[in-house]
Amino acid sequence: MLARVGNYLCGDGQPLLLIAGPCVLQTRELAMEIGETLAQINERPDVNVVFKASFDKANRTSLAAKRGPGIDAGLRLLEAVGADSGLPVTTDIHLPEQAAPAAEVCELLQIPAFLARQTDLLVAAANTGRAVNVKKGQFMAPTDMRYAIDKLRGSFPVSDTISNPVEDDEPVPGKVLVCERGTFFGYGRLVNDMQSIPIMRSLGAPVVFDATHSVQQPGGLGGATGGNREMVEPLARAAVAIGCDALFFETHPQPETSPSDGANMIYLDQFAGLVDRLLRLRETVEGL
Repeated sequence: MLARVGNYLCGDGQPLLLIAGPCVLQTRELAMEIGETLAQINERPDVNVVFKASFDKANRTSLAAKRGPGIDAGLRLLEAVGADSGLPVTTDIHLPEQAAPAAEVCELLQIPAFLARQTDLLVAAANTGRAVNVKKGQFMAPTDMRYAIDKLRGSFPVSDTISNPVEDDEPVPGKVLVCERGTFFGYGRLVNDMQSIPIMRSLGAPVVFDATHSVQQPGGLGGATGGNREMVEPLARAAVAIGCDALFFETHPQPETSPSDGANMIYLDQFAGLVDRLLRLRETVEGL
């Protein structure tokens, strides 16, 4: 199966889709620095990179936590990063009314895991005609994602759902991706059932593996979420080996200064090396 994200194709026989960036937008200088590094990685023929950052972290643990620059300033900054780096951009939306303005800037809209069942949000995202990446809720079985997929596919504009016949039975690219990001295990911990990747692929949509959110420790820092970045690469390797179509990472030059998710983010100067190792593993697995 295939999905179209801007000018990229994600899925069978395609380069690995890499969604990456800081957790939340901070300064213009920081966003541009990260965008430049990701653009260099995107020069590889075996990867397609999308820049990701949030304009608002609406699900922070504490009321006092920093949330981001907001939708107006955030979308302007995302647009600038896209123009400067040449990369398509994505961000998460939390309310139906955020879908249309975000779609004016972003080639891909992201639905947070806590909101994967919110029908109005899914419908509004699909109504824009942009590709949508919906994260599996930490409380959901992978098979339950069929309903999120159905809500999205039933809500795209008619022009996106009616296609001309395709020669040689080539698959028609869709616009839905689903994302594995861990499942609640007791309190303060997530686990990954790698079976969810082939299970969700069997539902007919390419699968993203969110390697950095999978190592979160919810509430692990008291009023904030902790994490264990040492486990990011082992989990990403497992996801590549089992056949994910895309990977999601949060990366930052100084994760300890990030207002959100610093404990599970990858250091920016180590990110290209991590990507290289994962792509070599993918090449080996595909050759088996």
